[in-house]
Amino acid sequence: MPVLALYPGTFDPFTYGHLDVLERALALFDCVEVTVGINASKETLFSTEERIDLIESCTQSLDDVQVVAHEGLIVDRAEEAGAQVLVRGLRQVSDFDYEFRMAFANRKLAPDLETIFLMTSEAHAFVSASIVRDVHHWGGDVSKFVPPPVVQALARKPQAPETAS
Repeated sequence: MPVLALYPGTFDPFTYGHLDVLERALALFDCVEVTVGINASKETLFSTEERIDLIESCTQSLDDVQVVAHEGLIVDRAEEAGAQVLVRGLRQVSDFDYEFRMAFANRKLAPDLETIFLMTSEAHAFVSASIVRDVHHWGGDVSKFVPPPVVQALARKPQAPETAS
């Protein structure tokens, strides 16, 4: 039976670090679903539809990737999709504390659902979506942090207004 892994996150925006973790997961599992989280209380730069479109654009050369939006508990999406594994990316030690607690909570809710942690490559260890949003906000070059479709989409988003010196 093929093994389906879910790679959940907000992906606002999708970065090279996300892509790196996804590619590593594809080497381990038959199919990986990038599960785009919908959280009504969290303000995002990109709409859910934009995030899905961007991820699909960034992963079009990869086989066995699905991109799906989900609102609610990830364990519910895993059960609905028939997934056996959750993939979580780690950049730094500080990520592990949060992910460790979430993995135990998910295990309580769905004992048969495994969580695996994949470290991103060193080249992307400092990149986060919030850093990308900040760099973009202040007019910096984000092209080293995100794939070209995301660079193009960010160019259409407002930046901080010019301030007088």
